[in-house]
Amino acid sequence: MLRAGIVGLPNVGKSTLFNALTSAKNAQSANYPFCTIEPNVGVVAVPDERLYVLQPLVHTDKVVPTAVEFVDIAGLVKGASKGEGLGNQFLANIRETDTIVQVVRCFDDPNTIHVAGKVNPLDDIETINTELALADMASLEKRMAKTSKVANSGDKAAKVEMKVMQTLYDKLSDATFINVDELFDDEDELKIAKQSQLMSIKPVIYAANVSEFDVVNGNDYTKQVEEYAKKHGAEMVIISAKIEEELAELSPEEAKEYLNELGITSSGIEKMIQSVYSLLNLRTYITAGEMEVKAWTITAGTKAPQAAGVIHTDFEKGFIRAEVISYEDFVACEGSYTVAKEKGLMRLEGKDYVVQDGDIMHFRFAN
Repeated sequence: MLRAGIVGLPNVGKSTLFNALTSAKNAQSANYPFCTIEPNVGVVAVPDERLYVLQPLVHTDKVVPTAVEFVDIAGLVKGASKGEGLGNQFLANIRETDTIVQVVRCFDDPNTIHVAGKVNPLDDIETINTELALADMASLEKRMAKTSKVANSGDKAAKVEMKVMQTLYDKLSDATFINVDELFDDEDELKIAKQSQLMSIKPVIYAANVSEFDVVNGNDYTKQVEEYAKKHGAEMVIISAKIEEELAELSPEEAKEYLNELGITSSGIEKMIQSVYSLLNLRTYITAGEMEVKAWTITAGTKAPQAAGVIHTDFEKGFIRAEVISYEDFVACEGSYTVAKEKGLMRLEGKDYVVQDGDIMHFRFAN
């Protein structure tokens, strides 16, 4: 399952946002640093209205959305890479995630203490990035010390690994997130870089946390964050953790009405999850029948056998072909596979078919 780590300085609204994400009140929210002592984990359904359109068409009671696992990691502080605050244990938790959601405080509130004494989103971002970069550099130094001995003996693979680690180490001095796809042209080097488990190479989303009054248009703080995100190839969403927590208490109908009153078409959490999918280049295909309507997450460019393997490895091993119809065509046929086949809208695809977002699929495989 996709894992996203929520990080940020103390008192930026991290735990409040986590509460809203999971609709659970198990992450404490208090006006002091380190109120989150252990990482909280919550599984959040990915909003997808298509599943609920399909539900009555295929006459099923069961809908299973795909999901994202969010990990709420305690507030980092300056010096975390050297063990300040509760540093090292939380840096380890970040390493285990696929993407980082960095919550940035973009609101003024004299009643909520800022750990640095003033609100400055770019300084906050720099603090977090610096601590992650310093921790990554320390990790690389240890690995390079070991690998250099093997490389000096003439081992070609070790030499390539040393070259990659040195390139990453030099880039980390910039204290920004690194896009390894742009940094490495060679496929072998890129593979080594991606397997390095460095925190600074993970895709990042900046969640600009604002007051309820700035959620529509943002403010001067959010403009700074937006410019920074664009410059560094990251995603940015404006979110009001306070509003999201209020929405979590409402029914879907009440929440929709509340959003309309605010002049918003979708919640900040929905935008954030969409950003996660966009950043990681993810797609969704669907299986639909009387038993259930279920969404499955794949990476863009995934071919049919590998998509089948997401359901079960046996599906990929014994893959014969896939029956495929687009979501739009299936809805137009009112959920009838028979009508879809009669109209020529149901296709049989082989091993080279690249699955598209919204494809409704049925796999045929040999046992």
